Amino acid sequence: MVNFGLDSAGLAILTVVAGICAFGWLGFAAMALYGLAQRKPLPATSVSQLATNPPLVSILLPARNEAHRVLSQALASVLAQDYKQIEVIAVNDRSTDSTGAILASLAETDDRLRVINSAEPPAGWLGKPYALQQAFEVSRGEWVVTLDADMLLETGAIRTALGYAIAGGYDVLTLMPSFETGSFWERAFTPAWLLTLLGGYPFFVLNNPKLKQAFAFGGFSLIHREALARLEGFAAVRSDIVEDVRLAELLKRSGARYRIEHAPNLMRTRMQNGLREIWDFLSRGMFAGMRYSMVLAALTVTTGYAFVVAPVFVAIISLLLVLTGSSELLSLLFPALAIWGTQVFTLVLICRKFEIPIGYAFTTPLGLSLFYTALLISTVNIVRGKGVAWKGRKIYELGGVGLPVRGDEARQPVVDK
Repeated sequence: MVNFGLDSAGLAILTVVAGICAFGWLGFAAMALYGLAQRKPLPATSVSQLATNPPLVSILLPARNEAHRVLSQALASVLAQDYKQIEVIAVNDRSTDSTGAILASLAETDDRLRVINSAEPPAGWLGKPYALQQAFEVSRGEWVVTLDADMLLETGAIRTALGYAIAGGYDVLTLMPSFETGSFWERAFTPAWLLTLLGGYPFFVLNNPKLKQAFAFGGFSLIHREALARLEGFAAVRSDIVEDVRLAELLKRSGARYRIEHAPNLMRTRMQNGLREIWDFLSRGMFAGMRYSMVLAALTVTTGYAFVVAPVFVAIISLLLVLTGSSELLSLLFPALAIWGTQVFTLVLICRKFEIPIGYAFTTPLGLSLFYTALLISTVNIVRGKGVAWKGRKIYELGGVGLPVRGDEARQPVVDK
């Protein structure tokens, strides 16, 4: 018999904990699947419904080192909108590739596109919020759209989003796109990320005006100018790494009428291309998502490995032991299998919805462990002053203002090293 160093009391405690974890996973999966079931197209708005005094929509698109991706296609999809009352302000955020040249070339073909070459951010500003602020200051629209440079829009996206916001009386509308994947790691990571998102940020909770919680997809957020101006634009999030989420929180708390919806029929994006970009994406934002609290980060890493990743391996080891005639971990087998089965079943449905081969549902340990590994390593690097990289720039590098005393304070990042 294999000896794992567990006495009967220790094994009993582990079994109870595993059982509680299994019930917790059932509840979390139910929340995620409910969110998945709500992923339906927005009601269509016809052009004629917006024909009387149609408001001008200013589309703000910051771009840094996007030449290798879909920048040209993204801008072409914006300029092809069937809602014509738009202006597009693209900001070349000091790119080191041919992004600036691409933007300049496209601007020559359509006078609705204006290009700004971003200056060095003032002290206390990050590059993307400053790029958005520059675009906002020269924009004229009653409505503002923040759009990522890798977001591909269907021709009716602006019309439908604007019509939905006006009909519902919303000041802020952020939309969840359809996510495309193209590599092994993207297909392993994206379903796990969506599981975390759908279960951890239920839209029915976010859309409750009585609750302060908010989330945003920076890829597409429609904001009424008056609501944004009350916060002095993007100056309110000048030093926030996850500026889109923080802005949504501030807008909602300021009294703006906030809404988050699914829009797979209106827009699509490939968020990251390969493992390197996934790692950079997680390293950049996860510690910020912990409010720069080392205690919360440590707790998240510990509980994540223990209750999200480890049960899969416990199930496999327990099953192998049972098959070889050992009953030492038999009591852990069923709760561990219940956890793994719940994860796989939920991810199968997510994969089907997002057109990812369902076999990737079995890569659960890889996809989910990326979160905790990236959080662990990036937190250590940030605390040590080594910083992390994002689009060719270093943030949180030694030499800036130190970590805050309280976890809810914003840390001043150091950029553009």
